[in-house]
Amino acid sequence: MPDDLFTTMTERYRSGNLPWADELPPPEIIALCEALPPGRALDLGCGLARSCIYLAQRGWQCEGVDFVPEAIAQARERVIASGAADRVTLHVGSVLALDQLEPPFDLAIDIGCLHAQPKEAVPVYVAQLRRLLRPGGTFVLFAHLRDEADADEQRWTTLSTLEEGFRDGFIVDRMLRGTTRMADATWASVWMWMKRS
Repeated sequence: MPDDLFTTMTERYRSGNLPWADELPPPEIIALCEALPPGRALDLGCGLARSCIYLAQRGWQCEGVDFVPEAIAQARERVIASGAADRVTLHVGSVLALDQLEPPFDLAIDIGCLHAQPKEAVPVYVAQLRRLLRPGGTFVLFAHLRDEADADEQRWTTLSTLEEGFRDGFIVDRMLRGTTRMADATWASVWMWMKRS
């Protein structure tokens, strides 16, 4: 993970400048929780653990991973305050190095983590996920997108990078492209629902 991203994210958590600090997860995760029976879930880039808390309160056993220690520290406080500490385990670490986690997971979610990884990291990420998610398990991904012709390789990801990256071992069930607005910024974005083959 680039040092500048780590520094930026650490400063954001320390300052409280977190557009994703809502108590509830996105509606897509709420709907998913209503559609699936409880099982074992993994949140990649869990931030403040809002998805882990929501799922745990509905019977899921959850593990969350984030590379920012400040995020995990704040997430642990939220987990304890929610009463879900017996159902949520949080880890400080990279989503590219998950050897400490044991499969199988029934569900994995990523709300805005993979899109911050360099393109060459995608195969490593996918291999980790393929090892951890059981066959038939569900993976839900949200990512900001840049234009395929954009020469700025440091910002977000492309749809073709995602489609190529998950071609081996995953089947895309559904894809929803849209636009995300945060403060004064607007980005193209995508939600992808996949099954581990």
